[in-house]
Amino acid sequence: MSEVVNVYEHEVYKRVYVVELDDGSTRIATVNLAPGKRVYGERLFKWKDLELREWNPYRSKLGAALLKGIEELPIKEGHKMLYLGAATGTTPSHVSDIVGPTGRVYALDVAPRVMRELIAVCETRPNMFPILADARKPHEYRHIVELVDGIYADVAQPDQASIVADNAEFFLKDGGYLLLAIKARSIDVTREPSEVFKQQIDILKERGFEIVDMVHLEPFDKDHAMVYAKYHKK
Repeated sequence: MSEVVNVYEHEVYKRVYVVELDDGSTRIATVNLAPGKRVYGERLFKWKDLELREWNPYRSKLGAALLKGIEELPIKEGHKMLYLGAATGTTPSHVSDIVGPTGRVYALDVAPRVMRELIAVCETRPNMFPILADARKPHEYRHIVELVDGIYADVAQPDQASIVADNAEFFLKDGGYLLLAIKARSIDVTREPSEVFKQQIDILKERGFEIVDMVHLEPFDKDHAMVYAKYHKK
């Protein structure tokens, strides 16, 4: 197995690290908030007094968006995040690493079958809070989630932009940010992905979002894009 020869913080994305290996390849990684624990079988790297977790872009759309050069990673240390579509916790765990012990990640999913794995991840990460709920009904968890700095959404629903905007009205600070993974095939299999992306972005604009950047996630995810937007309450 390749050995680590150097580790440094990414020049654009704070709290994301570049790991150089002795075979000449590089990986991105985050500092492990739960040392010794893996979430999805990812490789752990030791460097000086750090333990880092490889961030696999084929398993995480946010990891893919970073490798595709999205303009900014708005998630910062200490931020409070609402994560819609947390599944078994792969990407939420990297968000947990980034926001650190002073941040919070409200990790929501509607599927009971993934909740056991998600809860197991949250048990080793004191800044992650699992919520079994339907993202289309934000009023049902408004007593749990506080005002947040950002929303991350990865929900395979035809009306995903509207779902996100409804949650923003409840929970997102004025000037807060959105990272939305748009799955074109979950919205309309008959239309070109570019048309679907435009339609979803138009909905976001109508609901108070200013689009900062969008990157396509090929080759890591087919017919997917990541949208980064800022929210301005109307």
